[in-house]
Amino acid sequence: KVLPEPSLLTDEDLYLFNEGSHFRLYDKLGAHALESPQQGVYFAVWAPNAQAVSVMGDFNGWDKAKHFLLPRGTSGIWEGFIPGIAKGALYKYHINSRANDYHVDKADPYAFMAETPPRTASVIWDSNYTWTDHAWMAGRKEKIAFDAPVSIYELHLASWRRVPEEGDRPLTYREIAPYLADYIKKMGFTHVEMLPVMEHPFGGSWGYQITSYFAPSARFGTPQDFMYLIDYLHQRNIGVILDWVPSHFPGDEHSLGYFDGTHLYEHADPRLGFHPDWNSLIFNYGRNEVRSFLISNAMFWLDKYHIDGLRLDAVASMLYRDYSRKAGEWLPNKYGGRENLDAISFLKRFNEEVYRLHPDVHTFAEESTSWPMVSRPVHSGGLGFGYKWDMGWMHDTLEYMAKDPVIRRYHHNKLSFRQMYACFENFVLPLSHDEAVHGKGSLLGKMPGDDWQKFANLRLMLGYMYGQTGKKLLFMGDEFGQRQEWNHDRSLDWHLLGYEQHQGIQRWVQALNALYSQQPALHEKDTDPDGFEWIEVDNTAESVFSFVRKGYSEMVLAVYNFTPVPRLNYRVGVPRAGRWSKLLNGDDLEFGGSGVGNPEFVESQRAGWNNRADSLVLNLPPLAAIFFKAP
Repeated sequence: KVLPEPSLLTDEDLYLFNEGSHFRLYDKLGAHALESPQQGVYFAVWAPNAQAVSVMGDFNGWDKAKHFLLPRGTSGIWEGFIPGIAKGALYKYHINSRANDYHVDKADPYAFMAETPPRTASVIWDSNYTWTDHAWMAGRKEKIAFDAPVSIYELHLASWRRVPEEGDRPLTYREIAPYLADYIKKMGFTHVEMLPVMEHPFGGSWGYQITSYFAPSARFGTPQDFMYLIDYLHQRNIGVILDWVPSHFPGDEHSLGYFDGTHLYEHADPRLGFHPDWNSLIFNYGRNEVRSFLISNAMFWLDKYHIDGLRLDAVASMLYRDYSRKAGEWLPNKYGGRENLDAISFLKRFNEEVYRLHPDVHTFAEESTSWPMVSRPVHSGGLGFGYKWDMGWMHDTLEYMAKDPVIRRYHHNKLSFRQMYACFENFVLPLSHDEAVHGKGSLLGKMPGDDWQKFANLRLMLGYMYGQTGKKLLFMGDEFGQRQEWNHDRSLDWHLLGYEQHQGIQRWVQALNALYSQQPALHEKDTDPDGFEWIEVDNTAESVFSFVRKGYSEMVLAVYNFTPVPRLNYRVGVPRAGRWSKLLNGDDLEFGGSGVGNPEFVESQRAGWNNRADSLVLNLPPLAAIFFKAP
């Protein structure tokens, strides 16, 4: 038996939950250890179509008929208090559906901790932690602002670094903390973005098939261990962004799918509720309780784990009903269109609530189409995200860089086109994990030419990214020229840093991050059309580009030679007369280059060029980016 009291749910909680406006459900649903009036655990789970719900666990011999919960009015929630249970106990809900003869054992959708896979039970736990990141939290808004230098290191916890002496196991949350913090500080990144840490049964999903949305993976430690990692990074002035997946979830029997003998969290019709790309289920965004669940989950990570940003995976798949579907495999909306109106409404409400309750964080959309105003406020007609990944830039740049330099002249517009739309959104330029898997090879492997040219091309592409408007994101391993494509079951190839060429790439990324953060012109006007000005955009014959980046008072010139031919005494028009200071040269010997360069200072000449009254005469190194600061 269970006791009807105490209950954590008020009538207002029930009203808001059923209305779709309860955004702190993690305080009410799930399993909560209580000390008063007696020690035990309060359980509450949403299963409106259940005939009966019981709690089974290691505390009652996994008996399905020993502790039955009680329905709470017409809310669809079952609740009850079981005395004598303590933190660490394992449990599941046994659900007997009234819709049919369906019986199933389910993990708790709101569990704070789950068993280490392949085991699937939930664990009685709490989210208590004494944080020491007060200084970071007080000033973090400025660190991720639109005019700040935001340089993101994308990370998969299980494969960043492993312990070969112990069966090649991944580092735990606490073990990785000092290594990761030291490395991020050394490299000059401002934030880490972690592939989903929420519990998932299959490591090969990289965390994108989540079964316990409120539980960090037990593979690496407890929830408090994960809090320690975040706290440690914050103390070192490093922000933390989490991948969040409200777009789909797996159909594992113990998870959310067909939860109470009905399609509770997902749509019943597979044309709406099944995703063919990932063999997964799609949330029913039009159901109020599902909206409360998802937005509460987002708030949970922001509230309890001090997360600084959420990157939403596969937003395009949410926006379009026909995403990755053939004719007849999808249903139009009530107006006959392909837009998912419920998902659009959900995303807008999600962003409104995040920025209302946490105005010092940002949301990021991985959105691969031309959907307008993704990163514009809801009150202005947008979806309300803070930032959008510029997938078009990524595809165009990688396609261009893969070309032999001899034929790049015929694809010049692949690099120039971006500035036509660069300020339509608040962009992040992503060179992410998706470009290093499924036979695509590593970034280094995509580059053409012999080994020297491959490294030079990689340095050139990274220099081009850091010169462009938009925040930066680089996947782990790309910063030192990982040769093999990413394998989630093994560590990065850190031994490559024993070779000078790979050290050169690493030093180049360090130098770019330093340049990016130290030169306001490279980040202050990222979202302002006035922050970018082409100097030379149409030199297709020599595959040369040049432009200036402008801050509120400073200016940086970036010049790129996308061929292996050095171009000596090359004239470049400049918008300001005087002595220009050399900032960085991707062909310097310390980066693995050939050493073609320029003096520390170059005086402008009163010689009109590129429609400017003044110009510089420069040496353009082969396959290299160079940067100069205006007087």
